[in-house]
Amino acid sequence: MSNLILYELQGCPFCAKVRNKLAELDLEYESRTVPRAHPERTEVQEISGQTGVPVLVDEENGIEGMPESSDIVEYLEQTYGAAN
Repeated sequence: MSNLILYELQGCPFCAKVRNKLAELDLEYESRTVPRAHPERTEVQEISGQTGVPVLVDEENGIEGMPESSDIVEYLEQTYGAAN
């Protein structure tokens, strides 16, 4: 079991892209829904330096706040994909 945390927002297509990759790789994760208003996303800003979502935390591998869905999907594939 991994220590993955995904900061996301319902209806966000970029978040759905990451959720789909997590499901494809059969990875367990904790979902943390963020507020719709960017100024209220203080927790996301503290860990990633920005207020956009999705943001991934992977404590086991030292990822403290990775933004950008494409980067997250690539990271998940490289770290947890079938080749590993």
